[in-house]
Amino acid sequence: MPVRLTIGEFSKMTYLSVKALRHYHDVGLLEPADIDPTNGYRRYSADQVAIAQAIRRFRDLDMPIEQVRTVLQAPDLATRNQAILDHLVTMQQQLERTQQTVASLHALLTASTAPRPISFRTLPGSTALAVGSTVAFDAATAWLDDAYAELHRTLDLAGISPSGPDSGVYHDAFFTEGEGDVVAYVPVDVSLADLGPAVSGRAQALDLAPTRAATMIHEGSFDDIDQTYGALGIAVAELGLDVDGPVREIYLADDRAEVCWPITQGHPSDRS
Repeated sequence: MPVRLTIGEFSKMTYLSVKALRHYHDVGLLEPADIDPTNGYRRYSADQVAIAQAIRRFRDLDMPIEQVRTVLQAPDLATRNQAILDHLVTMQQQLERTQQTVASLHALLTASTAPRPISFRTLPGSTALAVGSTVAFDAATAWLDDAYAELHRTLDLAGISPSGPDSGVYHDAFFTEGEGDVVAYVPVDVSLADLGPAVSGRAQALDLAPTRAATMIHEGSFDDIDQTYGALGIAVAELGLDVDGPVREIYLADDRAEVCWPITQGHPSDRS
């Protein structure tokens, strides 16, 4: 006769609480070998011990129950291993995000309180190839990567070289509503007519008018670019300048960007 273990015995052998075992039974993840029809007592078999111990380890890794179920019910070794690898990739991504957030918080707590330099200049008018869309705040990085890749592929095929760095336009709703219009663009030194043949897919020709702006350079991780926005916004507010139009970001390098707030007036000394 096969060995049957009470739920208490099984709990001690597997380091899973009775509450957890009952929950895994309720969700169909680990069903007892037998249930006494008269009193409802659960009984487990000896060969379920290793399965329960594996479940505990997967849950210690924060693997969702549905993914644990996929592992346990995998029809072959390759399917099981792929499900585990998928979760390890997710954990690695979460770890990287945690490390980035820790570094960002450290930078925020140790940031200098000295005023940061602000500049006032007119962003020159130019022609550009652009991709625009309504973008969710949390999806912006991936969307921008795809947009710039498409823009550069399109320009390469047309034999047109960029005349300036990748740039972006961010309308107010992107910040205030968590989703809004974003335009990724690459400036080019050709006319709109000459750029026309390069337009394909999502790419569109864009005519950028000269814009007076208050600007500040951001250096370092783009996870911390909100600090530059904060410093620039405070400076603009303290000078009593009126913001007129969406924010621009000009990407000067992988870890350097110019944040530009369009204004109706320049530095107080520019006022008539």
